[in-house]
Amino acid sequence: MTTITSTSTPRVALVTGGSGGIGQAVVEKLAADGFAVAVHYAGNRAKADALVDRIVAQGGSAIAVGGDVADETAMAAAFNAVDAAFGGVDVVVHTAGIMLLSPIATLDLDDLDRMHRTNIRGTFVVDQLAANRIRSGGAIVNFSTTVTRTQFPAYGAYVASKAAVEGITLILARELRGRDITVNAVAPGPTATPLFLDGKDEQTIATLAKAAPLERLGRPEDIAQTVAFLAGPGRWINGQVVYANGGLA
Repeated sequence: MTTITSTSTPRVALVTGGSGGIGQAVVEKLAADGFAVAVHYAGNRAKADALVDRIVAQGGSAIAVGGDVADETAMAAAFNAVDAAFGGVDVVVHTAGIMLLSPIATLDLDDLDRMHRTNIRGTFVVDQLAANRIRSGGAIVNFSTTVTRTQFPAYGAYVASKAAVEGITLILARELRGRDITVNAVAPGPTATPLFLDGKDEQTIATLAKAAPLERLGRPEDIAQTVAFLAGPGRWINGQVVYANGGLA
């Protein structure tokens, strides 16, 4: 674990998958909003450390923590590291996940198992720990996908895993009654991240960009703004799936 902090440690957020893509944008937004941030990574420690360095250079507080989100022991250690550095956790944003696309008829079942382990078990592990660690007034924000509505071909197994995330989210919100902790999921539409753009030709990208009424792809910063609202002032939104997709569906 790499630890670099400043003297000011207000509300504390742990962002899984925080070293890249939407997760990085979420980390940067929460840090800008004054959160002390734990940047979680699964494999790329150097990228997480670099993000921590940037936040601290700008006067923020941050640490990097690693671990497989589906491994309850590794993630308990990550939560322990956050507690040790900042004294507790107020917000958990679970962006970590994998997307393997294939028609249902030809999907490699090993890919199904990999995706469900990370996306379903990983969400369950992180949410279970969050439910036992988050302080009153806190928030849990999970990640689903707009494809649960748009139902694009080749997304069957991925959507199945994210539908499970939505189910976990909605039930946990009810189970935490009386704790003053909100639990929501954000469901992005097509967003210009390396994961989304990889393997798509220009025509496909242009078509997807035109699909929403706003006629552009989402940006990681758009999704981060939604997360920041749920993590901060959006206290009356609870047990919901918020579709951040420019009106796509």
